[in-house]
Amino acid sequence: MEESQAVGEMIKIIAKWDPFKYGEEFYETEAVDVVQAVYDEDDPALLAKRIQHIFETSFEQTLPIDSCREVAGQLLYIKNSSSCTL
Repeated sequence: MEESQAVGEMIKIIAKWDPFKYGEEFYETEAVDVVQAVYDEDDPALLAKRIQHIFETSFEQTLPIDSCREVAGQLLYIKNSSSCTL
């Protein structure tokens, strides 16, 4: 998977997650911030905290860390899959 494909997949995952049930198209700004965080962070626990903080900053609501960890794991898997070469 190419990096551009990986970014597209990550954005889809964030949209489908729809943590506040506002609709999949509602999280464009947050999705960009989260994708940047994925490329800055390799530790799933730290990435989950950053995801939680990004959404808390935007929506003034705290997401459960377990939910953020699950998404962080999916996003890191995609990032790592895109960086592997055959």
